[in-house]
Amino acid sequence: MSRPLIGITAYVEPAGWAVWRDVPATLVPQAYVRAVTASGGRAVLLPPDDLDADVVGVLDGLLLAGGADVGPERYGQPPDPRTESRPDRDAGELALLTAALAADLPVLGVCRGMQLLAVAHGGTLHQHLPDVVGHDRHRPAPGVYGAHPVRFAPGSLAGSVLAGVDRVNSYHHQAVADPGDLAVTGWADDGVVEALEDPRRRFLLGVQWHPENDPDPRPVAALVRAAGAGQRRPSKM
Repeated sequence: MSRPLIGITAYVEPAGWAVWRDVPATLVPQAYVRAVTASGGRAVLLPPDDLDADVVGVLDGLLLAGGADVGPERYGQPPDPRTESRPDRDAGELALLTAALAADLPVLGVCRGMQLLAVAHGGTLHQHLPDVVGHDRHRPAPGVYGAHPVRFAPGSLAGSVLAGVDRVNSYHHQAVADPGDLAVTGWADDGVVEALEDPRRRFLLGVQWHPENDPDPRPVAALVRAAGAGQRRPSKM
């Protein structure tokens, strides 16, 4: 079999390289690609596109990457002044996620990606976490990761994948308030939801931190394993 094909949702943001400055570009941090490749997968970047989700038919797994906030209109709330959403990402990624769920494709949501999983399953978000927990340790400063203890539910997918992990990195100002139809299986020491999953599915896991930036990105490796176990494509295309 060929390497499992893992679609990674990408951003459209102003970027600069060589002589170019502030050019709209489709991008994603290389750490995601590196983690997928190191785990035995083949990364494919998926820019925002809500015309169709046909690409899911050739994927073996889907990784919903982090980034800007999910639009609060998606879960029935008015926007907080500190919420910065990307409607193009919301529309395109929800289309991909809907198709992936219909195909029972393995799905991993990272940070924003976990929040999108919750919203897609009828849940809601805290739009500014410091207002809820009374501190900013989950995002200490712009571009600075925090770190905090974490615990997982025994017997859960998160508990199995992350056995022995008791501390994770952190960079987010929103968090899951209501998980909808998903099960909460991971918590920070202040009670913030850190992992979501659906035990009814082959592999659906959301993590609030950024495992792609860890030396041991276990959730990404678990996604690639699940994708490889259910590969639908022939070894030669």
